[in-house]
Amino acid sequence: MASRTIAIAGLVVAAAAALGRAGEWPQVLGPDRNGVAAADERLAEQWPAGGPPVVWQRDVGSGYAGVAVAGDRAVLFHRVGGREIVEALDAATGKSLWSDGHPTRFAPQVGGGDGPLCTPVIHAGKVIAFGAQGMLACLDLATGKRLWQRDTHREFGAQEGYFGAGSTPLVVGDHVIVNVGGRPEAGIVAFALASGETVWKQTSEPASYSSPVAVDIGGTPHVLMITRYQCLLLEPVTGGVRWQFPFGMRGPTVNAATPLVLGAADAAGRRRLFVTASYGIGSVCAVFDGAGFEKVWEGAEPLATQYCTPIALGEHLYAIDGRDDLPPADLKCVAAETGRLAWTEPGFGYGTLLCADGKLLAAKTDGELVLLRATPAAATVLARARPFRGTIRALPALAGGRLYVRDDTMLKCLDVGNAGR
Repeated sequence: MASRTIAIAGLVVAAAAALGRAGEWPQVLGPDRNGVAAADERLAEQWPAGGPPVVWQRDVGSGYAGVAVAGDRAVLFHRVGGREIVEALDAATGKSLWSDGHPTRFAPQVGGGDGPLCTPVIHAGKVIAFGAQGMLACLDLATGKRLWQRDTHREFGAQEGYFGAGSTPLVVGDHVIVNVGGRPEAGIVAFALASGETVWKQTSEPASYSSPVAVDIGGTPHVLMITRYQCLLLEPVTGGVRWQFPFGMRGPTVNAATPLVLGAADAAGRRRLFVTASYGIGSVCAVFDGAGFEKVWEGAEPLATQYCTPIALGEHLYAIDGRDDLPPADLKCVAAETGRLAWTEPGFGYGTLLCADGKLLAAKTDGELVLLRATPAAATVLARARPFRGTIRALPALAGGRLYVRDDTMLKCLDVGNAGR
């Protein structure tokens, strides 16, 4: 077992190195699932008066799933009529290269969105897609051939939830780890990447809309996951739970922001964790290792964001605080170590953030894009544009100076890079 763990740790390190190249945004929230682009990604300092140039655009079906980008491929996941469709596009032109789909009858309990929510995952020449009704599929990136498929909600007795399945799977070593939300003891399930076979099942935790992240602890890979009611640390080979603490609330609430691992390990080998949610749940900052955790600070002030995953820059967190459905929403900077509020831009408007080249790029739900330079002292707006009339809820992707962003009906590839740097 020890040799297998070491081998998987090596695969995680190798995968992280491969995903860290500019021109790659292969999964939700980018190379490391923290909203931060590769170090050599460059953004323009300003945009033309009409906004970033449109490289290409195309109509899309329903859904809030962001695009994943690797090499010359961009992978779109959307619903057209009664089918959820995974579609590979030429990243430079938007030309469709292949598509594969499956029937769906999904209708949300709340809201009007009936398409997929989870960003596809591109890993080792494969595409992993997790649909709103829990259909988990693995396809060949080059050809679109379906390698395997699992109907997780039916097989494991999972509920669809308010908006359908929304926790993007995580690939660690040879496993695809999914917060399925099945019962009994199938809240979290690992599937073999090669075959789709069930490897292990753990907990009876209902599913959240937060995506799990990989974290290295003392050279050994682990998985941080927020479920409907818990934040927990898993050992990915067996699914063993190392520790957990309550996070979430019963009733009409969701956990949707992705957990953040802040900085490197300290002298004792401990890492720092930040999780946040709205609906009166608030935020928790904690230090942890493989054996346990210790909360450093917690509370609904100064930050409790509905689904915007904060961006960690240095010792500060930048986030759009509040809720999409209950304005106003404020852009905030918070000291990660103490929870002290550094500054607020009131009434900024809700949306999501990504970071590249020392800048923040906000995709607001009202269709506006905002480029900012943010420091612990202040935020300076560098450029604004409104390329969409519809609502932006899908997470954008940034790869090779191109921003891939969609609203309700249109996907656009925008040139936001700085080729001269």
